[in-house]
Amino acid sequence: MAEFDLLLHACCGPCAEWPVRQLMQESVRFLAWFYNPNIHPAAENRRRRENFLNLAGQLGFTAQAEPDCDPSSWLSWRPEQGSRCQMCYRRRLEAAAAKAAGMGIPAFTTTLLISPYQDHEALRRIGGEAGRKFGVDFLYRDFRPSFRQGQQMAREDGLYRQKYCGCILSLEESPFKEKIQCDLAGLAE
Repeated sequence: MAEFDLLLHACCGPCAEWPVRQLMQESVRFLAWFYNPNIHPAAENRRRRENFLNLAGQLGFTAQAEPDCDPSSWLSWRPEQGSRCQMCYRRRLEAAAAKAAGMGIPAFTTTLLISPYQDHEALRRIGGEAGRKFGVDFLYRDFRPSFRQGQQMAREDGLYRQKYCGCILSLEESPFKEKIQCDLAGLAE
């Protein structure tokens, strides 16, 4: 029998707040796993990873975090290849499915499912495909009704709440680009 019933892919601490608390309330044995090579630059990746680990320490759940920061897939992406967000979902959800299978965890899900800004149909489809590919179940849960409450919890817990999804292309599109780059310059020093 596996030590965990569920692998929870975590995109960041603020998005993990509500799903983690819900799973803990339901007594689900889960491992929260931060894997987000899309988050760039490296200072932003480190900041989000540290906030995720801070949340794990505050709430007392089991967590692992990968330090990967690899913007190459996003920098080489071209619109004719399809949706960059779906490429990103696939990369992270396939990694989560492979991690779950490798650890003998029968199912996985993602904190991306709390965001009203994510494409839930694509997440459901890609998560299911990844699960079938690696022989684990993808648990789809629509956490969106609790998004605002989770964000308030993150604020109360003092977590950094980012202003872009994480990929270098979304940073370029963010209306907060100049403020973000200024903040990141301070982190890199």
